[in-house]
Amino acid sequence: MDEEGFVMNETMEQQKKTTNVKIESKSTDKKQKNTEGRHVFEVEDLNLWYGSDQALYEVSMNVPEQQVTAIIGPSGCGKSTFLKTLNRMVEMVPIVKTSGDIKYRNQNIFGNNFQQEYLRTKVGMVFQKPNPFPKSVYDNVAYGPRIHGIKDKKTLDQIVEKSLKGAAIWDELKDRLDENAYGLSGGQQQRVCIARALAVEPDVILMDEPTSALDPISTAKVEELVQELKKKYSIIIVTHNMQQAARISDKTAFFLNGELVEFAETDDLFQNPRDKRTEDYITGRFG
Repeated sequence: MDEEGFVMNETMEQQKKTTNVKIESKSTDKKQKNTEGRHVFEVEDLNLWYGSDQALYEVSMNVPEQQVTAIIGPSGCGKSTFLKTLNRMVEMVPIVKTSGDIKYRNQNIFGNNFQQEYLRTKVGMVFQKPNPFPKSVYDNVAYGPRIHGIKDKKTLDQIVEKSLKGAAIWDELKDRLDENAYGLSGGQQQRVCIARALAVEPDVILMDEPTSALDPISTAKVEELVQELKKKYSIIIVTHNMQQAARISDKTAFFLNGELVEFAETDDLFQNPRDKRTEDYITGRFG
């Protein structure tokens, strides 16, 4: 298991209907706090190639601070590639090349003086399947702080407790901290991975279909957790589940064939899509 991203690996309210597809509206209010207008990422004219095959075309978008941004689209449209570009994990594939700009907090992440280690600490990631280390729950969560030089047991105890509480799993695991994380349920493992990422105090959390391997109960817990996490963190989530995007996100981006087709407030995108391709996708005409 590689230590590069402290990786983290799916509430229904009101139903809305777009043609023949039911889209459930998220239950969050629309207040924008004092973060309105701020962006964690500013992406401009991003292109990406795997060797000679182009995967992303001229993508430009600003990702808002302390909101949930969902990325939807059919398989192979570039959603996960785009997500991994935001913390440069995509560059672990040797044949990748990019053009264009991505700024994180006004800093160019492709700049010669910008440290990838810093980026991957501030921008954590969760994948489809939970991937805890073959260690105890405690050691999973304490892993990142230890790598960053924290050795004091009392300090680590505080970080582990705070992180597990932040991932809404402290009450379930406070008496099981010495157990191997592999013995937990899939939903518990995913929340331990989230706690592991929180332990290094990130700014942004990237989630690549984090509930696709979970049961409905675990999915609901993770969705509730996302709503709590956005009070402190900026969340960017890739999902194939359009109902999930409608429930939990503030803004939604629709990708198709490597292009960003539409990016708007979630309710606007699902109820009044501006592009016919978006309408065709969310109403099930393809994808």
